Amino acid sequence: MPGTSAPIATIGGIAIGMGEAMLVAAGLASVLLVVVAVYLVAVNRRHREQAREAARRATEIENRLAEMVGRLHAVAENTASRDAHLVRTLDQRLDQVSVRLGQSLHDTARRTGDSLRQLHERLAVIDSAQSNIAALSNRMVSLQQILANKQARGAFGQARMEAIVADGLPATAYSFQHTLSNGTRPDCLIRLPDSRTGIVIDAKFPLEAFTAHREAADPAERKQAAHQLRTDISRHIADVSQKYLIAGETHEQAILFVPSESIYADLYERYPDIIQNAYRSRVVIVSPNKLMLAVQ
Repeated sequence: MPGTSAPIATIGGIAIGMGEAMLVAAGLASVLLVVVAVYLVAVNRRHREQAREAARRATEIENRLAEMVGRLHAVAENTASRDAHLVRTLDQRLDQVSVRLGQSLHDTARRTGDSLRQLHERLAVIDSAQSNIAALSNRMVSLQQILANKQARGAFGQARMEAIVADGLPATAYSFQHTLSNGTRPDCLIRLPDSRTGIVIDAKFPLEAFTAHREAADPAERKQAAHQLRTDISRHIADVSQKYLIAGETHEQAILFVPSESIYADLYERYPDIIQNAYRSRVVIVSPNKLMLAVQ
C-alpha cells in the first residue's frame, strides 16, 4: 500500500499526494455540511414565517368569522323583534277588522230586517190594493151592466146625483122631483139663499150614443155614432133649456149631470162644440166631482 505522501495527481504542475487530497476532501465535506446547515436553517426560518403568516391569517379569519357571527346574531335579533312587532300589528289590525266586520254585519242584518219588514208592509198594501182592484173590477162590471140598460142607467145617474146633493146640502136646501109652474118635474131643484129662484139639475144625460161610439168597429160606423151623439146631446140640452129655465122661478142657468168622469172627460176633449152649444143654451154640463164643487 503506497504512503500518503506519494503524489496521486498533478494539477498545474503541482503534485498532490493522498494526504492533501484527504484534507481537501475533508474541507469540502465541512463546507458542504455548513451549506446544508445554512440551507436547513433558512428552510426552517421560512417554515416558521409561513407558520406565523398562516397563524395570523387564521386569526384574521377567526376574527372575521366572530364579527360575522355577531352581525348575524344582531340581524337575527332585529328580525325577531320586527317579526314580533309585525305579529302584534297584524293581531291589532285583525281585531279591528273583526270588530268592524261584526258591526257591519249587524248593521246589514238590521237594515235587511227593516227592508224585509217594509217589504212585508208594502206587500200587505199591495194585497189590499189588489183586493180593492178586484172589488172595483166587479163594480165596473156591475156599472157596465147598469149603463147597458136605459132604465137602470137613468136610475144610476139619479141616485148618484141625489147622493152628492144630499151629502153637500141641508135637507131644506133642495127638492127632488119638484114640480115647476109649467108642470115639468126636474130631477132636483136647489134653492138659493136669499132668493126665490132655484137651480135645476137634470140627471138624464143621453149615454146611448157614447156606448155606440165606443163599440164602433170601423171608421164609418164611428163617424155615424159621433153624429148621432151630437144630435142626441144637442136635443137633450135644448129640452133642458126650454123646460127648466123659467124667468123668476129658476136660475138663468141649469145643470146637466153626467154620472161618469171618463165620459165627461171624453166629452170635453173630443166634442168642444157640444160644450159651447150647452153654454149658449145656458146649460152647464158637470161630472160628479164638478157637481160636488157646485153644490158647495
